[in-house]
Formats: sequence, C-alpha cells, structure tokens
Amino acid sequence: MVDGTWSELTRGLDDDDLAKLSAFREFCRSLDGVEERIHSADVTYARRRSFTSAYIKSHYLELGIELLREVDDPKPRTAFATTKKITMHRYSLRELEQFDDRIRALIHEACETVGGGTR
Repeated sequence: MVDGTWSELTRGLDDDDLAKLSAFREFCRSLDGVEERIHSADVTYARRRSFTSAYIKSHYLELGIELLREVDDPKPRTAFATTKKITMHRYSLRELEQFDDRIRALIHEACETVGGGTR
C-alpha cells in the first residue's frame, strides 16, 4: 500500500538531507525487479517482500536493511530478528559519503535474498 508521494516525503528537507535520501532511492531503483513503496514516513523497496527502507530524522539517513545473516561490518546501530530467518539492521548515516559501497552491497544482498521471499 502506497500512501504518499516522493514530494510529500521530501517536503521540507534541506539539500543535504534530500541528497542522502535521493542517493538511497536512486540506488534501490537501479536494482532489478524492485518496487518502490512511498509511505508518509518512509520509502521502502521490495521484490516479493520488502527488504530495505529509509527516512530522514534529525539530518540522519535512517536505513533498515533486512538480511538472512547478522552483519558487523559496517557495524549497525542496532540489529534484531524480525522473523526466525531475517535480521533487521539499522544504520544512521550522518554524511552522504557514509552511503558507500559496503552499504550498497548489503542492500543488494538483501534484494537478492530477502527480497525474493524466504520460504
């Protein structure tokens, strides 16, 4: 269910915050077979199942990345099980440069594994 638009989600963001959220969006939209779901509070990407989401809070890009394993590099702010198989990893990125190849690789992995469904 989509209950928002990109312009509504990004309304009021400064240029730096918009750049961080846009970098996330552009990367996720470049992945094969991905559906974008924009809500009033965040943007989520899914294939058969959602695998990553993001929003801006206090000038941080707040990312959620769901994986079939626990990751400690890059170290998440927090990680917790969402199902028996899936662990949600939360990252708070202050600078655009922190949205780097390591984070992109985790999102790609999440797309290929969790995004395809886990049954």
